[in-house]
Amino acid sequence: MPLGMTGHMGGHMIAVAIAAPFLAIGLSQGRLDPARLWPGLTSPMAMMLVELVTVWLWHLPALRAATMNSFPLLGLEQLCFLGAGLLLWSSVLRADHRAAGIGALLLTSMHMTLLGVLIGLAPRPLYAAADHHHLAGMDPLIDQQLSGVLMLLVGGASYFIGGLVLLASLLRQRGAA
Repeated sequence: MPLGMTGHMGGHMIAVAIAAPFLAIGLSQGRLDPARLWPGLTSPMAMMLVELVTVWLWHLPALRAATMNSFPLLGLEQLCFLGAGLLLWSSVLRADHRAAGIGALLLTSMHMTLLGVLIGLAPRPLYAAADHHHLAGMDPLIDQQLSGVLMLLVGGASYFIGGLVLLASLLRQRGAA
């Protein structure tokens, strides 16, 4: 993979932290809104756990190595990230779930930041496949460290900012009442 782990992580962040919230906003209250289609299944905390398991599972070394060698598996990985992100963001946008949504987004921000830090501060490459698939001309460890920084900045910030926006809207709503 010529984009290395940093490029791979960029794809993850585009799917889960950028595309998913925009898709959720676009689908909000519409016929295809997952939170509207499955209201009993899409509570913010449950969807936070789905997103957490999805993100951490796909970052296990064995699965990471498999995605480096299989384009269909890479596509499935990205689809899982987009789906988990869409479910989470859709669930937190429901007016009756705002308070739980704040907690779910802030917890997601924390686990994304933690995984980014673990990847970024690891003293050695965590993924054997990175030895062969790193950003052109870049040391595999530096490529991994950059990908961790990208995850903690984009992933952590997206969910943190989302949580703050929900909190502000909830406070405005309560202030107007």
